[in-house]
Amino acid sequence: MLLALCPLLSYTQNTLSGNVADAETGEPLEQVSVYIPQLENGTVTDMDGNFTLRNLPEGNYKLVISYIGFETYSTSIIIASGGNQFDYQMTPSAIEMDEVVLSTPFHKLQRENVMKVEQKSMEELKQQGGITLSEGITNIPGVSSVSTGVGIGKPVIRGLSFNRVLVYTQGVRLENQQYGGEHGLGINDAGISSVEVIKGPASLLYGSDALGGVLYLNPEKFETSGETSGDVNMRYFTNTLGYNANAGFKTSGEKLKFLVRGAYASNADYETGDGTSVTNSRFNEADLKTGLAYQASKFKTELRYNYNASELGIPEEIGAQNNDRDPLMPYQELSTHIISSKNNFFFKKSSLEATFGYTVNNRKEFEEHHHEHEDEHDHEEGEEHAEEEEHEGEEHGEEGHQGAALDMRLSTFNYNIQFNPQWGKMTTIFGVQGMHQTNENFGEEVLVPKATTNDFGVLATSHIHFDKSDLQIGLRYDLRSINGEASGIEGDQEYIPSLDKNFNSFNAAVGYRMDLTQNILGRLNLATGFRAPNLSELASNGLHSGANRVEIGNQDLESEQNFQVDLALEYGNKHLEAYINSFYNIVNDYIYLEPTGEFRESDPVYDFQQQNAILYGGEFGFHLHPHPVDWLHLESSYDIVYGQLEDNSNLPLIPANRWTNTFRVEWKKRNQDYKCYAFVTLQTNFDQNKVADFETTTGRYNLFNVGLGGDVRIFGQKVGYSITANNLFDKNYISHLSRLKADGIANIGRNISFSLSLPL
Repeated sequence: MLLALCPLLSYTQNTLSGNVADAETGEPLEQVSVYIPQLENGTVTDMDGNFTLRNLPEGNYKLVISYIGFETYSTSIIIASGGNQFDYQMTPSAIEMDEVVLSTPFHKLQRENVMKVEQKSMEELKQQGGITLSEGITNIPGVSSVSTGVGIGKPVIRGLSFNRVLVYTQGVRLENQQYGGEHGLGINDAGISSVEVIKGPASLLYGSDALGGVLYLNPEKFETSGETSGDVNMRYFTNTLGYNANAGFKTSGEKLKFLVRGAYASNADYETGDGTSVTNSRFNEADLKTGLAYQASKFKTELRYNYNASELGIPEEIGAQNNDRDPLMPYQELSTHIISSKNNFFFKKSSLEATFGYTVNNRKEFEEHHHEHEDEHDHEEGEEHAEEEEHEGEEHGEEGHQGAALDMRLSTFNYNIQFNPQWGKMTTIFGVQGMHQTNENFGEEVLVPKATTNDFGVLATSHIHFDKSDLQIGLRYDLRSINGEASGIEGDQEYIPSLDKNFNSFNAAVGYRMDLTQNILGRLNLATGFRAPNLSELASNGLHSGANRVEIGNQDLESEQNFQVDLALEYGNKHLEAYINSFYNIVNDYIYLEPTGEFRESDPVYDFQQQNAILYGGEFGFHLHPHPVDWLHLESSYDIVYGQLEDNSNLPLIPANRWTNTFRVEWKKRNQDYKCYAFVTLQTNFDQNKVADFETTTGRYNLFNVGLGGDVRIFGQKVGYSITANNLFDKNYISHLSRLKADGIANIGRNISFSLSLPL
């Protein structure tokens, strides 16, 4: 197809040049970002404020100019044949830079976007001191994590998690048996530039499994044309004696671009607030990301690859107290290969984007088969027995490849083709999306059978821009088929019958954004979403060793279908920003796991139930940076979510209400010779008394965090540093969303992280 289009790609080079200056002083501004989101083509100004963008196709595009300490500017610009000129004078502002949203298809600045999307740079999240990516995203209002220790966490958006939250990386959906709470996120934070969170149903854009929202991970950008750079980043964590290091290199010519980044992380068992080491919470991870891109005037292609391998211990009880890093039984070995290809064709009044992805996820879980017949809670034999048990676990680990309890391989091919014609002030996207997925088993036990899943969806969505408002509407239709083979011997307790199920759904969304006054912005979004039952919910029948329970599927389950109303109000001036985001979410045929009260051998039996549910709540907050002390910031956010089933019982795994207050000071020089910051955060997690019948309540607790950091120039190089102390007062607490709560095992205690970033 690309060879056939080669005659269309011959062109005369189109450029955009200009100058950027300070509106108050008239002085030129250096290192200002000049970026065209649709083309993913950008540069920075030189010491005289001049810039030039090359290889631009003709057409109408959005141009974004941004710089620290100035108001981000966005405008539409027509690129004509040959040379184009655009000069701009920036207005100083203490408001944080407004970023371009990439998870929604129209590439708008956040304030211009109809759908509310939270965006955080990876640099911001790392400054908070989280050990993993799944821990880092919990600093976003409305986002929590179901955790199993430190190394295993899954995102929760407004009370919905697992298969109701879709994760996108490298522009393709991440498929890695994400239905399991004891499965890690499977993505390393190295090589990710920013995180975007769509709160609410995004089925219109992404299909099934986006009923609760989307976690969209933007990959590291390629270097600007003509530049070469490299860096080394190191982090150390006192609590887990953990280290996390990554190094990257990238270079770009006028058309060809390349980058590569490798990372390795290793952590021993974490310690709780009372100094107890949580046995087997250790984990190790290796990660490689690389990319190659070619950018011409009317054509752009990008090929990326990610390999991630990790060993995750699964903590069950308090045992050996040491700093070893090799996991004991039970533990997981995971490996994931992700390859994605993104191709763009640009025409005068339209564009075409075709993205393809192929993911292979291998998941192995190892367990001690004799362990269930022993008295697991007998600690009277002392430390010597604990050391013998640890050594025995290591021996099992060496033999693990021959005796995995679960050994599953999930292979997924997906495609997303979108055509974008330009009709005046209306931007429309017609899309076709789909997925072909196979699950195979090679282990001693079978949790879910060998099966094939096929998805196909078509969508149309339009964005209409008015003078002081924007309207977005869309419609989508999806089909999903799941075909599974029978497993086991008919009549046996663990027999799984064959599976042949088909699901379909229409979904629609409408959103309206309006400038109510010069300072007040309003958003109203109405959307439906759906989620077809996954393979585990339909056909599982066996011991899930990582979850320590027997799960039994139900082939009579129907698709979940929801309707959500989302209302947002935002106020902003030069020194104060405030927001109110509220939602009401009706989920029909909500699927959940519930214990039956029975046991299979010594393991409790859970089966899947279905009932209508509602969730409601929101996020509220403000950001104050008073004049003339613009370096001082006071930030406060409060997030609430309630979930209830139709029978008036409470939904499980609903996060407690949370109030976060941060006092931050920040100094940045406009010439970027240095910057520095310091912060103090008090996070209050309130009592969670609205729990499911099989859950226990969770008490209130406060966490106190402090940090400082910035960058300095050493021998002409900018070196970044940070020191962060989380849970400074070593509070011993248990999160309501911790899967270790049932065993009375507390969360991580005081953790001080040190980080250093060195350019090459």
